[in-house]
Parts: sequence; structure tokens; C-alpha cells
Amino acid sequence: MSSYRIIGHQGIKLQIKNSIKLNRFSHAHILVGENGIGKSMVAKEMAIRVLGKNELKPYVDMIEFKVPKGRKSIGIEESKNIIEEINKKPYECDKKVIIIYNADKMTEAAQNALLKTIEEPPLESFMVLLCEKLDGILDTIKSRCQVYKFNRLSQEDMLLFLGNRYPQLDEEEINSVLAFSDGIPGRAERFISDSHLCEIRDAVADMLKRLKDDDVDYFLRFSNYLLSIKDEWQEILTCILAYIRDVLVYKETGNKKLIVNADKFEYIKIISEMFSFKKLNALVNIVKATKGKLGKNVNPALVFDSMLVKMQEV
Repeated sequence: MSSYRIIGHQGIKLQIKNSIKLNRFSHAHILVGENGIGKSMVAKEMAIRVLGKNELKPYVDMIEFKVPKGRKSIGIEESKNIIEEINKKPYECDKKVIIIYNADKMTEAAQNALLKTIEEPPLESFMVLLCEKLDGILDTIKSRCQVYKFNRLSQEDMLLFLGNRYPQLDEEEINSVLAFSDGIPGRAERFISDSHLCEIRDAVADMLKRLKDDDVDYFLRFSNYLLSIKDEWQEILTCILAYIRDVLVYKETGNKKLIVNADKFEYIKIISEMFSFKKLNALVNIVKATKGKLGKNVNPALVFDSMLVKMQEV
């Protein structure tokens, strides 16, 4: 595994490297972790290592399957295509690697159709399944795969990632990216390239500052705003938690230098004067409960309204 290509996940990289070197590499693997954490990069690195290649680029014997455009899941027909591809002989190399993205979005029927192939794959074929949550994968498949769980990167690794990828960022910009990304490189890349995410960050800071305002119209507008960007709910909640963590740190230490959202210090200071430690922890619990509900696909309009009402009542 070429460590210079992937920052972080040292334990996983070492385990994969050793298993390939010792010829103990399993025929089926599951990489689980949040979107943007680095699963796809590791999967491709695994593939080129297995294929005996050195350069990270497309290869005819590295086949990728994704959720079909306009669909929300991988169905039985796609599963049949995967099985057909797995059973074909390699073209260029003596091995073949199949990478399945969003494997947790495979229907139960599609997973069951794939099960026998996972149990008894062709000797020269390997499968790598990528998913956000293991809950969406059948136990019968999980038990037959080597599972690697990806954790968020440390601040040191994130700084290394940003320094390598975006050397033009100044200290304030880096702090903003660190706060928003919350240890996920892909989220950092999105924040830097998408001004819409900066807008979310600004809107959330303003909302927290106005939690004690008795302005029904404002919070109705903000609730509608959240609903209009409901697909970004993870980013929204990450922003809220990042600000509250900064408020807790500042309230505890009084040290501005320890704040990650340094460019929002005036907001942090105002919010720290508004809430006690007990109430700040209550806000954290409200956000975490909201995250759990949205993760279970509860109606976003009801969830956001409930979150804002509870936060105002703290």
C-alpha cells in the first residue's frame, strides 16, 4: 500500500499490505465509514496492489459498480451483472477486482443473489464492498467478508491532507475547513469548492446567536431554509456541533486560540454568554437526537421543527 497516496487509516493500510504480501488476502472485503472518509481511495489502492500495478489509474481488471443513475438502490439485475462480470476471466492480469460502491443500498434480493458468489468466488477474483453503515448489509454477507471500519482522521492528519492538497490556504481558512470537515477529507474538499456550504456555516452561526430571540418569523424562515437543503443535514448538524464545542471550550478556558472556528469568534463569545454548561450540553443532546432521527429517514420537516423548538426552550 502506497502510504503517500492516502493520509490516515494507518492500521487498515498496514493490515491490507501485510495480508497481500503474505498471500492471505481474503476474496471479499467490506470497507465501512462515512462518505468522504477515504474508502474509495483505499479500495482502489487495494485493487492496484492485487493487480500488481503501481500507478493509480483505471485498469480493465478493476471494475466498479455504482447505484444506477436516477435510482436509489442496486437491484437484482445489477447484481446479476456483477456476478456475470466476476465470473469472466481477467483480461490483462491474472486477477480481477470488483469494487461495489454503496453496497448498503443493495436490495435484500440483490444481496442474496450475490451471496453464493461471495461464498465461492472464482480463484482469480476479489470483491470490495463500500458502505456507510453495516446495518444495510446482510449478516450472511458480513460473516463472509473481511471488514474494515474507517474512523475520522485526527487533526494532525487533516492538517497534513490540507497542506498537501491546498497549500494556498491561510490559517483562518484552514481552521474553518477543519471545523466543517470534522475529520472527513471529502467534506473538506466540498467545503473548499462549494460556496453553498460556506453559506450553511454562516446561517447556522447566526441561528445559534439568535436562539434566545423571540422572533417567530425568523425561525419559521430558518426552518424552511433547513428543509430546502435537507439533503445537507449532516453538514448542518456538524456545523451546529462544531460551534457548540467551541463555545464549551471558550467558556471553560477563555482562550480564543483554542477555538477552531476562529473567524466566528464574536459569535462564539455571544453564545457563550447566553448559555450555561448544562444548557450547552442539552443543545448537544438535541442535535444528536436529531441526527439519529434523520439517519432513520424520519420526516425532515417535523425533525427540523422539533429541533429548533427544543433548542429555543433550553
